[in-house]
Amino acid sequence: MGQGGPGGQQGGEGRGSATPAAPPSPWVLRFAPRMAAGCRILDLACGSGRHSRLFLDRGHPVLAVDRDLARLAALADHPGLETLQCDLEEGGTPGFLKRGFGGIVVTNYLFRPLFPALLGALAPGGLLLYETFARGNERFGRPRNPDFLLAEGELLDWLHPQLEVLAYESLEVSEPKPAVVQRIAALRPATRRAMGETL
Repeated sequence: MGQGGPGGQQGGEGRGSATPAAPPSPWVLRFAPRMAAGCRILDLACGSGRHSRLFLDRGHPVLAVDRDLARLAALADHPGLETLQCDLEEGGTPGFLKRGFGGIVVTNYLFRPLFPALLGALAPGGLLLYETFARGNERFGRPRNPDFLLAEGELLDWLHPQLEVLAYESLEVSEPKPAVVQRIAALRPATRRAMGETL
């Protein structure tokens, strides 16, 4: 399937389970208020739509993208939701990443070839929230394949200096299950001057 695989697009948000949608990630909840009011949100590899629901409830239009949209049925009639069924790991850069988004949310998904396009899709003033598994997680279970696990400091290396990093963590968590994760909140400044550069 490619680098999404276990812990990626195929299983990132627990797709295929008959259990109710999990609550939003505490990391995403923490930074959700930093999204500009009413900005368009991309929920990438959205799975059950737990973060789509969060931002819809906060008044944001949301584009929810996944290879399988079956678990979004409960949100299907929401007027603020646009859905797109798409295999993110085939056919080059998906066309929707040529749009601009005020916020991009990615959890439990890793496909490194999309990194440049994700950065390009973040509008000036936009906020990226990214959280997924990291090296060391193999001690606890899937994913174990290093293709699906972030290397030490990988999110920081990817985003700096293009974005302003608001917060970053690399740690072992116990909820919702024991895991090793990296997570980052990073802002694209509205102007180059905001990064201390000369216009």
